[in-house]
Amino acid sequence: MRIVALAGGIGGARFLRGLREAIGPEDEITVIGNTGDDIHLYGLKVCPDLDTVMYTLGGGIHEEQGWGRADETWSIKAEMKEYGVGPEWFGLGDRDFATHLVRSQMLTAGYTLSQVTEALCVRWQPGVRLLPMSDDRVETHVRITDGDGTRAVHFQEYWVRLHAAVDAEAIIPVGADTAKPAPGVLEALAAADVILFPPSNPVVSIGTILAVPGIRAAVAAASAPVVGLSPIIGGAPVRGMADKVLAAVGVEATAEAVALDYGSELLDGWLVDTADEAAVAAVEAGGIACRAVPLLMTDVAATAEMARAALALAEQVSG
Repeated sequence: MRIVALAGGIGGARFLRGLREAIGPEDEITVIGNTGDDIHLYGLKVCPDLDTVMYTLGGGIHEEQGWGRADETWSIKAEMKEYGVGPEWFGLGDRDFATHLVRSQMLTAGYTLSQVTEALCVRWQPGVRLLPMSDDRVETHVRITDGDGTRAVHFQEYWVRLHAAVDAEAIIPVGADTAKPAPGVLEALAAADVILFPPSNPVVSIGTILAVPGIRAAVAAASAPVVGLSPIIGGAPVRGMADKVLAAVGVEATAEAVALDYGSELLDGWLVDTADEAAVAAVEAGGIACRAVPLLMTDVAATAEMARAALALAEQVSG
């Protein structure tokens, strides 16, 4: 079985860890990772979502945070502060710096982001094929209005520095309209037996991936069943600020509304948490098969059960 998953950061990475446990040894997983969160800091190219997937599946993630490296130290950040060089609000640990240094060196030498990601994964052995959504530069920006007026800020500034305390007025994936899918992305979607939307942010993670011309159309045209898992449980995101960015695109923060926003042209199946069982009928009325199952990723075993439920629903809708 060839499985393709579109994934953002923490939620996507943790789901993938469970998916990897749920499949057989002959099955293959290709991950199309969001690069809209990418940011340039200290002259380095930082890819938070790709790295979170790589570290999580490779056993190097800081488990409590869900991002960054385990057993991290912060000497470089402290020295940068002494020099008065920021931003102080975005923390890069010493171990994490090494990843960004290697990536930036390779990019400067002329390698593509796809090639760099493949090289980095040689160390981490994530057990999946990890592809960036595009080798072109795409950055998600958020339009806000605060004491400095109306302006657009990088998504990382909106989330990390501002803690999403200001209303998001619009989400702009800058550069997405002219970006091209990375090599292998469209081919993986066309050859897939199952396509999954993990419980990643539907706007700034999966939505940004789908904003790259050709990817949404490839998902819609794929012969494989497409099944998503709701990142919203009981009217609130499990973690993160999906409710903030959903409001910016006019979508209610409910499991039902997210499914219907994706639409039956993309989704064949949708899993909601048992707390949202009442949403099943409305989702199915929208032409999307829906089941209610436990969706809290409390541990790898529980997440593997979620993955099995998604694969089972894919088999049902394809039958």
